[in-house]
Amino acid sequence: MYKDVIIAGFGGQGIIFAGKLLSYAGLKEGKEVVFYPSYGAEMRGGTANCTVIISDSMIPSPIVSFPSGAIVMSYPAFDKFLPRVKKDGQVVVNASLIKERTKRNDLYIVRIPANDVAESMGNSRVANMVALGAWVHLSGVVSLKALLSSLKDVLSPDKSDLLKINEKALKKGWELVPNSD
Repeated sequence: MYKDVIIAGFGGQGIIFAGKLLSYAGLKEGKEVVFYPSYGAEMRGGTANCTVIISDSMIPSPIVSFPSGAIVMSYPAFDKFLPRVKKDGQVVVNASLIKERTKRNDLYIVRIPANDVAESMGNSRVANMVALGAWVHLSGVVSLKALLSSLKDVLSPDKSDLLKINEKALKKGWELVPNSD
């Protein structure tokens, strides 16, 4: 098994946090992991993206030019990264901020209103967790259990009060993806 994903959006959307959490979940399951963050010149409001690779065997390179998966949280991310996703790639699109549709018909795209779902849960800042939960369910790269248990490792102690809402958001995102069986 080898899966790579680019997670992209605006700075302040928790893009890097989502990638770090996914990476920890892969490590928790004993897999090989690469986490490669990239920040724009400014943090909040600028661009942010990261690449995560999770594999059962050694990963030869941290560079992924054409990922097999994507989580796109903003229109600039949609515009920039969707064309790079490989044929038959799995993509979660934040439909709250991205109304446009792609002309590509060779991708499996799940549109999740991540911001709207997060706001209905009482904390708009967990939209990243809604989208991540959805992509993990879609891709099957790690278990929901590993993702949830990794939250304690990734959340800083001063943010431990956010543990429950992040768990709820991951579960909600997971539930929003239709089962393929």
